[in-house]
Amino acid sequence: MVAKSFGSAVFGVDARTITVEVNVTQGQHLYISGMPDMAVKESEHRVESAIKTAGFFMPRNKVVVNLAPADIRKEGSAYDLPMALSILQASEQIDAIDLEKFVIMGELALDGTVRPIKGVLPIAIQSRKENFKGFVLPQSNAREGAIVNNIDIIGVDTLQDAIEFFEGKKKIDPLVIDAKEVFQSKVNSYDSDFRDVQGQENIKRALEIAAAGGHNVIMIGPPGAGKTMLAKRLPSILPPLTLNEALETTKIHSIAGKIGKNASLLTTRPFRSPHHTISDVALVGGGGHPQPGEISLSHNGVLFLDELPEFKRSVLEVMRQPMEERRVTISRARISIDYPANFMLVASMNPCPCGYYNHPERKCVCGPGVVQRYLSKVSGPLLDRIDLHVEVVPVSFDEMTAQRRSDTSEEIRSRVVNARMIQSERFREQTNVYNNAMMPSNMVKDICVIQDAGVKLLKTAMERLGLSARAYDRILKVSRTIADLAGTESIKVEHLAEAIQYRSLDREGWAG
Repeated sequence: MVAKSFGSAVFGVDARTITVEVNVTQGQHLYISGMPDMAVKESEHRVESAIKTAGFFMPRNKVVVNLAPADIRKEGSAYDLPMALSILQASEQIDAIDLEKFVIMGELALDGTVRPIKGVLPIAIQSRKENFKGFVLPQSNAREGAIVNNIDIIGVDTLQDAIEFFEGKKKIDPLVIDAKEVFQSKVNSYDSDFRDVQGQENIKRALEIAAAGGHNVIMIGPPGAGKTMLAKRLPSILPPLTLNEALETTKIHSIAGKIGKNASLLTTRPFRSPHHTISDVALVGGGGHPQPGEISLSHNGVLFLDELPEFKRSVLEVMRQPMEERRVTISRARISIDYPANFMLVASMNPCPCGYYNHPERKCVCGPGVVQRYLSKVSGPLLDRIDLHVEVVPVSFDEMTAQRRSDTSEEIRSRVVNARMIQSERFREQTNVYNNAMMPSNMVKDICVIQDAGVKLLKTAMERLGLSARAYDRILKVSRTIADLAGTESIKVEHLAEAIQYRSLDREGWAG
């Protein structure tokens, strides 16, 4: 007898339905066809043990399992549950009435327990799109799948539960979650807040500008000056995620298996901080079975690279194209996958190996030329994609002990949101341009118009401070954002003056 059930395979950020066909005929052994990987082939032992634990027997005839379409490689252990149910149905040990009306996924333990899987959200979305009645999955993944409405999400703890559900012996109510309610209840619930930061008002201002315009930023300062602490609070002042952005971000984290047990929707912007020993594949994504990297996991959020010069140069260089295109393409012989990568880059670094170059109190002990060699580890093309260079100085004792009230993240975020609304109106007729940082050079000339006094100031600054030519467009973009925060249509001289000070690494002689 031939039995059929349905599973799913995830490619990129989308899923594709897989048909699990089982035929039990005369002969011996179990055969799995359809380009299975080793994890799928090893499912024979897990499935057999789980079936016996549930009180059934593994057929001693010839069992052929086909995973269609057969020209797509099947990977992972999530096909255990549909295979076990199809084998029991094909061997006429159970009468599963609606087996073909559900997508079924889950890894089986030897005792029949159903273990969690990756990629639940894109599978649920695809199942609804193809009009399946429901999605049977591990109980620990049910809340994630229930984000998708108009499809029955059936969570099971064991193979026995799944068998009894399909035979009609056990009623399992579909899990229902109001995604909008979950989203609204937890949006912007960050653990850290800018009101906890004493002093560093100039750095807070720079990060507010970065958030308002979507600008990348690098902070240069000695150890212990607060660079990491400030960077971790940046997501809390970014505009709240929209529901569509939350779903898109959750989908990526689901594919990577980063959604916690019994978790559902990501409601806050992600903050990813990989260690400087990371490989280029781990950062950008890829591998034998392509997976999203850190730049995709930080989609719609912040990617923080601490101690930037310590990263391998090859790792930093692979970021250049994704930073421009806001996506990364991973190509293999049989498949090409796109992952979104629209993130804000925040980097920090010491000014020199000892960390005390330009320190107001401590003396730098680095030899001649050492500072320049240290800074040159970060390539010019990468720095060209960073709009704000901010010098961070240590906080004095008086500032740390002062009782001065600081702006909360919520107060700063309200100003950022207002500036983003201005930019949304400005770029409403543009495609792939949503904030000031995304403006191409030809658009900068039209939008960032400056008055004669501003032209004179900018010319003087470039001549006296030795600013590079690449700083010109960056200064205009940042000054446009500062003007948006101030609520003015024109870029004033004071806006340009503030933007000029955020180009530290472009100044000739800055590193000696």
